[in-house]
Amino acid sequence: MKITESKFYRDRCYINGEWITADSGETISVNNPATLEEIGTVPKCETAETKRAIEAANEAWPEWRAKSARQRSDILRKWFDLMIQNKEELAQMMTIEQGKPINESRGEIGYGASFVEWFSEEAKRVYGDTIPDPMTDRRIVVLKQPVGVVASITPWNFPNAMITRKCAPALAVGCPVVIKPASQTPFSALALAVLAEEAGFPKGTLNVITGKASAIGDELASNPIVRKLSFTGSTEIGKILLQKCSGTVKKVSMELGGHAPFIVFDDANIDDAVAGAMQSKFRNTGQTCVCANRIYVQEKVHEEFCKKFVDAVSKMKVGDGLNEENSSGPMIDEHSLSKVEEHVEDAVAYGAKVAIGGARHSLGLNFYQPTILTDVTPQAKITTEETFGPVAPIYKFKDEKQVIDLANNSPYGLASYFYSRDIGRIWRVAEALEYGMVGVNTGLTSKAEAPFGGVKESGLGREGSKYGIDDFIEIKYVNMCGLDK
Repeated sequence: MKITESKFYRDRCYINGEWITADSGETISVNNPATLEEIGTVPKCETAETKRAIEAANEAWPEWRAKSARQRSDILRKWFDLMIQNKEELAQMMTIEQGKPINESRGEIGYGASFVEWFSEEAKRVYGDTIPDPMTDRRIVVLKQPVGVVASITPWNFPNAMITRKCAPALAVGCPVVIKPASQTPFSALALAVLAEEAGFPKGTLNVITGKASAIGDELASNPIVRKLSFTGSTEIGKILLQKCSGTVKKVSMELGGHAPFIVFDDANIDDAVAGAMQSKFRNTGQTCVCANRIYVQEKVHEEFCKKFVDAVSKMKVGDGLNEENSSGPMIDEHSLSKVEEHVEDAVAYGAKVAIGGARHSLGLNFYQPTILTDVTPQAKITTEETFGPVAPIYKFKDEKQVIDLANNSPYGLASYFYSRDIGRIWRVAEALEYGMVGVNTGLTSKAEAPFGGVKESGLGREGSKYGIDDFIEIKYVNMCGLDK
C-alpha cells in the first residue's frame, strides 16, 4: 500500500469542515522511517491558520454543547465503529509513516478506538450533585459543564491513540477540539478527521492543523479562546507550554517524560518477568514513554534472568514494520538513533557490558539492534535520562529497601513495574513506588478503563477511565434561594 493511494490520505489540513492548504502554500515532507523515502506532504501552517482553527472551534461550541449527551454519544459511537471497520488500512498507514510493526499498529488502532467507545458511554454519565443547605429555604446545586475550546498537541510514537485519548473525552462533554499532530506522523491524524466527518461531527467541532510546531504551539497556548490544553511529549517542552498557558490561566493536562523502573524480585516467576520485560522494553522499538528504562534484578535471580532475557532478544527480527515477521522496526529519525548510540557508548565507557546488540543494525538507515547492557553503573547517562530506544540496561540489587530507593531516585514518575509472588511485598512496593502507574506481574498496563498519567515531572492530570473526563469540565455552583415563598 502507498499512503497516497489510501482513501484516507489527505495532504491538507481540516479546519471548519474544509480541507485547506497553508496560506503560504508551503508544505512539510513526511518520510517513511524504514526507507527514508518521502511518502507525502502536509501544509506548513503557522499562526494565522491556527487562529482560524481556534475561531472555528469557538463558533462550533454553542451548537455542540447544546446537543444532548445521547446525541454526542451516538456520533462518537459512529466514529468508533468506522475506526474498527477500517482498522487494517489505518494500521498500514500508521506503519508506513511511523515505522512500528504492523501487528502493533493494528493493536494501536483498536486501543485508540477503545477510548472513543469508552467516552461515548461516559458522555451520558457526567453527573452533578444536589447538596443539602443548612438553611431550609434554599438548595445547593452543582453542575458540570464543558470547559470550552480544547487544544491537543500529540506525539509521533502513538499517532492514533494519543489523539483519541485526549479528544474523545473533550468531545463527549461538549468541547470542540483543535488537534496539532506531530509533523513526522500527520496522516494518521488526518485520517481520523476523515472518519470524524463521516461520523457526523458538525463543522468546526474537530479541527486538525499541521505545520510549524513553535508557531502553532505558541498560539494554542496563548490564545484566550483556548480554555484547555492537553499535551503529550517531553518534559522540557511541557514546561515551556505550562509557562505560556499561565498567561491566560488555562486548564492543562501534561503527559510528559518517563524513566520507568522494572524490578524483578527473587520470588518472581522469571519466565513471566522476561516476557513482561520484552513487552515493556521493546514495544514500538522502545519508543514509548512508559517502557522499561532501568531493569533492576535481585542478586539471587540475576544470572538466570539475564540469560533468559538475552535468549529472548536474540530471537527478535528487525526490519520494515510492514513485514509480518518483524517484531522491531526503525527509530523515528537519525536524531533519535544518535541518542541511543550516545547512551550505549556512554554506559560502556562507565563499565557496562554489552550482552547482545550494542550497535546500528546491518540494515542501516534508522535501524538499531535490540540491545541489553549488564553491569550498568549509576554514573551512566542511561541511568538518569530517558533513552527512547531499544536498549535495556540491567542493574543488580540486594534488598527491597535498596531497590525502592533506586527506583524512586528520579524526577520522573510515570510508569513502574515489578514482579513478585509475595502478597505482602506486592502491597508494600506498590504503595512505596512514586509513580502514577504500577504494573504488578505485567509489562503492559494501558487500557481505556484505567487512569493514565504520572506524578512529579511526568505530568498533570489523567487520561482514560472515569477520571479522564474531569479535566474537560468546569464545576458550577448554583445557590437557589427563596424556595419557601
